[in-house]
Amino acid sequence: MNLLLLQSEDFIDSRRVRVGGRRLTHLREVLRPAPGDALRAGLLDGPLGTATLLHLGAEGAEFAVQLDSPPPPPSPVSLVLALPRPKVLRRALRAATLLGTKEIHLIHSWRVDKSYWQTPLLAPQRLREELLLALELARDTMLPRVLSHRRFKPFIEDELDAIAGTRQRLLAHPGAGGDLASARGQPLILALGPEGGFIPYEVECFGQRGFTPVSLGERILSVEVAVAMALGVLALA
Repeated sequence: MNLLLLQSEDFIDSRRVRVGGRRLTHLREVLRPAPGDALRAGLLDGPLGTATLLHLGAEGAEFAVQLDSPPPPPSPVSLVLALPRPKVLRRALRAATLLGTKEIHLIHSWRVDKSYWQTPLLAPQRLREELLLALELARDTMLPRVLSHRRFKPFIEDELDAIAGTRQRLLAHPGAGGDLASARGQPLILALGPEGGFIPYEVECFGQRGFTPVSLGERILSVEVAVAMALGVLALA
């Protein structure tokens, strides 16, 4: 836990908080702060600052907080990701969150097994917990939006244009000739396929919506590595 991530219900008053649950366990068993120690802290969807320990007990930990710094700037990249296997999805979401992505669209495609949509990880509370853990690692407070689209054609035909807006549109695809690095620092939306990539029909559908195919190199990458590599390249100033 690189950041004590606070939520509105933690506040006893405007300058004092009380935390419990998983965060308390981590404080007691891992960080082991003493009264007077200051920890990095932040308010979910709000500012960063410090939390100075007042009391650490079995039932809770109380801190005096001063939150007066902005969170790190978000990535200008929104991600469209064909839903991977649940274990891979967890790693991909963590990578995207660590790299500052704030908008993630999970979509169906021909190579996505329908059973993947039944994973408990997509339950709102479980998904939120995973994103909070990643925010703590990244020392960030701004919660990403993760939206699910279970039908490929309606997403492409009815929703994608409005989601992408005027941003540059890129499709990471094996064998493409475009240069991903040339889009660094620009507001854009990036589509990444499943293991094996999008099928030709799906690539054509994205192309009809103005998506330019770009390459991630000659190597064949797993989904979580492709997510981290692509977003990392685009995050470099």
